[in-house]
Amino acid sequence: MSSIKLTTRPTAVVTAPAAQPAPSTTRPGSDLVLQSRRHRLGRGRSLPGARLLGPFLIVVLWFAASSLGLLDPRLLSGPGTVAATAWQLIADGTLAEHVGASLSRALLGLVIGTVTGVVLAVIAGLSRLGEAFVDGTVQVKRAIPVLALIPLLILWLGIGEEFKVTIVALGVLVPIYINTYSALTGIDTKQIELAESLGLTRWQYIRFVLVPGSLPGFFVGFRLAVVGSWMALIVVETINATSGVGYMMAQAQLYAQSDIILVGLVVYGVFGFVSDALVRLLERRVLSWRRTLAS
Repeated sequence: MSSIKLTTRPTAVVTAPAAQPAPSTTRPGSDLVLQSRRHRLGRGRSLPGARLLGPFLIVVLWFAASSLGLLDPRLLSGPGTVAATAWQLIADGTLAEHVGASLSRALLGLVIGTVTGVVLAVIAGLSRLGEAFVDGTVQVKRAIPVLALIPLLILWLGIGEEFKVTIVALGVLVPIYINTYSALTGIDTKQIELAESLGLTRWQYIRFVLVPGSLPGFFVGFRLAVVGSWMALIVVETINATSGVGYMMAQAQLYAQSDIILVGLVVYGVFGFVSDALVRLLERRVLSWRRTLAS
C-alpha cells in the first residue's frame, strides 16, 4: 500500500485593524459660528452707556423747547435756569443737607425692608406651617397701599424719623417677599429629586440648590424694592418733614419755584438710575454663571 502523507498548512493569523478615533463632528471655528449666531438671534452686543441715551434725548428736547419759547418759565423752567439753581443750592450747602437726610432714610428703610422680606420669604418658602401664617398676611398687606397706612402710622409713631423709615421699609418689603418666595417655591422638582438621590442633607440642599436657585428671583425683587424705596421716600418727605429732597420740593411748590422742584426731580432720577445700575452690576457679578439676554 502506498503511504499517504498528511501535510498541514500554516494558518494565517488575521489581525483586526486598530480602531480609528471617530471623526469630530465639530468643524473648526464652529464655536465662533455658534457665538455669532447667538448674538444675531439675540438682542446684540451691549453698548456702554446706552441707557443714558433716553434721558439725554429728553434733555435735548427740553432745551430746544425752552429756547424756542414753547415753555412757560413760570410753569416749567428751562435747563439753564435749573442748572444755575442747582449750582446755587450746592454752593450754599442746602442741597447736600437735604440729600444726606433723604439718603439716610432711604438706606435704613431699604435694609430693614430687605432683611424682613427675605426672612419672611424663607419662613414661608421652607415650611408649610410658615406659609400658612406668613403668606396670607403679606398678601393682605400687598392689597393695602402703603399710603393708606400713613394715618395709622402717624398715630402710632408720630411724624418723626421712625414713621418715615417705616413707610420706606413697608414699600420695600412686599416686592422682596413676593419675588423671593416665588423663587423658593418654584425650584424644579428634578433638582429636588437629584438632591434626594445624592443623599444631600437639609442644610446641603438649602446651600447648594435652594439658595442659588432663588437668587435670580431675589434680585428681581431687589431692583423693584430700590425703586419702591425712592417712591415711598418722596411721599413721606412731603408730610410734616423738616428736611429731605421732598421737603425742599414741597416748600418750593408753595412759592411756585419750578426750578427748585425740577432740581429735586433730577436728584430723585439720579438716585434711581445710579442705584439700579449698582444693583444690576451686583447681580451680574453674583449670577455670573447665568447667561441672559441682558448680558
